[in-house]
Amino acid sequence: MTLQTHLLAKAANQARGLAIDAVHACSSGHLGLPLGAAEIGAVLFGHALVHNPERPRWMNRDRFVLSAGHGSMFLYGWLHLSGYDVPIEQVKKFRVLHSVTPGHPEFHETPGVECTTGPLGQGVGNAVGMALAGQMAAARFNTAEHAIFDYHVVCLAGDGCMQEGVAMEAVAFAGHQKLDNLILIYDANDVTLDAMAAKTQSENPAARFKAIGWDVQTVDGHDLPGFLKAFNKAKKTKSGKPQLIIAKTLIGKGIPEVAGTAKGHGEGGAKFADGARAGLGLPADQHFFVSDDVRGYFASHKERLVRACNKWAKKYKAWAAANPEKAALLESRDQAPVASALLEKIPAFPADAKLATRAAGRDVLQPIAAALPLVIGGSADLYGSTLNYIAADQDFDPGHRTGRNIRFGIREHGMAAIANGVAYDGLFRPTIATFLVFADYSRPSMRLAALAKLPVVYIYTHDSVGVGEDGPTHQPVETISGLRVIPNLDLIRPADPEETAGAFAAALERADGPTLIALTRQALPTLNDIPLAVRREGTLKGGYIALKESAPLTHILIGTGSELQLALAAAKVLGAGVRVVSLPCTQRFDRQSAEYRESVLPNACRKRVAVEAGVTVLWHKYVGLDGKVVGIDRFGLSAPAPIVFKELGVTVEAVVAAAQSL
Repeated sequence: MTLQTHLLAKAANQARGLAIDAVHACSSGHLGLPLGAAEIGAVLFGHALVHNPERPRWMNRDRFVLSAGHGSMFLYGWLHLSGYDVPIEQVKKFRVLHSVTPGHPEFHETPGVECTTGPLGQGVGNAVGMALAGQMAAARFNTAEHAIFDYHVVCLAGDGCMQEGVAMEAVAFAGHQKLDNLILIYDANDVTLDAMAAKTQSENPAARFKAIGWDVQTVDGHDLPGFLKAFNKAKKTKSGKPQLIIAKTLIGKGIPEVAGTAKGHGEGGAKFADGARAGLGLPADQHFFVSDDVRGYFASHKERLVRACNKWAKKYKAWAAANPEKAALLESRDQAPVASALLEKIPAFPADAKLATRAAGRDVLQPIAAALPLVIGGSADLYGSTLNYIAADQDFDPGHRTGRNIRFGIREHGMAAIANGVAYDGLFRPTIATFLVFADYSRPSMRLAALAKLPVVYIYTHDSVGVGEDGPTHQPVETISGLRVIPNLDLIRPADPEETAGAFAAALERADGPTLIALTRQALPTLNDIPLAVRREGTLKGGYIALKESAPLTHILIGTGSELQLALAAAKVLGAGVRVVSLPCTQRFDRQSAEYRESVLPNACRKRVAVEAGVTVLWHKYVGLDGKVVGIDRFGLSAPAPIVFKELGVTVEAVVAAAQSL
């Protein structure tokens, strides 16, 4: 199909008009990218991308990621013109409560939005994850007769994205892994929010990307045929490298008063709307204007896209008939596993087992990975410590695209953003691992996973001062509580191998948000006084009675993770009226019915003590104003773990003393 240069240039100006009118209407938003990159949008959505507005989640669509999410009106405008379910009424409600056009693009909210973006650089990491998933899908499901996966991932990023460390971690990984289905478009307008980009950057991006294994082209981003030529070359190249297109653009193009300046980045140009609209050839009396010929062009283009998708559907049908086992596996992608069924596949641990829960996690992961072939895993250069390697499989790399173990290198933030991209894509179920203290390096991506309801599983080990000799830099005393306050993030801290089995089953059953499993470095006893089924099923509920009182209830001791054993030992000293509650996941426990929570933690019992080797502030929710918390409100120490616990006062004796003082 020949590029309709005149019509697409006209569409670019009308897309600029939509952005100007939307930002002017709400007196908020960012005009710079929607105006500066309008020709890029026209070529992509009006000609080059393979997608289907009637099936936004079609498996073989090209994925378009707007990493520079502040420029959201760029995306909303082109989704509207392309025929997605983003009607003009919603464009007019830009940034209005409950519209499908929020301030930054949000996954689940708007058809055609592939991921939640706005925090700069995140979309680049997400795009790398989608490209990884695409390579893995092609290797796993394509056959010599039928290539059902051959899509590209296209990401538009700006100077801000390129400055963020998360993006640079991700692109280094992409270059090393030779993800040649990835096209990154750098909207190089030489401007950041505060000032011209030269104030904060002086590197040569072309040389930088070439050095880390990318192919690079530089083009005029306003030259429609020139940009299309570069894009087609990027799609068709056989170099085995990811592709960078540096598109030189004029930020705020169309508003002469601010174009090419830092003022053009935000809404500063909105006050010049009338003059800008006139300069763009838009009628003065019609806001949110799209001409009939532009609408007609996009309607015809949509028909072509739908036909191409229908043609693929016939190929898919033939593939499924020829490969029923592969088809069944692919169709299972939306079927969340049932925790109870997963638990049946995990053998009971020996009664005399004394394992670190990270080692128990290794043993639990193997049968789960066998039962769930779409589960994949990765580690930030720590497989030897996090122990989450899928032993029956191999590494994912350019020579083994079916491998389920991903070596991310020392890139915790990039790893988490890439895992989000895999989860957004929706075919594979990502699990990733590092030391818990380095959750601070991956936390922004974890927060976005929670916001976007992505079922990512974090297997983060070395969960407390039990790390011992590594000392306070590696002892995450505040990290558990810091993560517990993230809405929609489940954090499970199992107390022994059987609770670990429950934790993995709970995490992989969950489909509406991420779960972090916090595992110990130090060995823990198997808590055989608690029936196996009670430990496993109680973990699924987030909390349960680990030891029931045998006399009238006087005290409740609450323990979690490695400190549950301290609460159990203290109960033996305190007497028959003491109940011990295991609370491995406060979020799951809080979602249980009021009746269940009351049965575990009856309101009538006010004498409560919680014990955890971490900061104490959140535990007051469960012990109340009358209770006490045994914990650590300071940084740790470098010494063997038993000495550290004793020195910091996290002991059986401390729990007993706290209970007796009530």
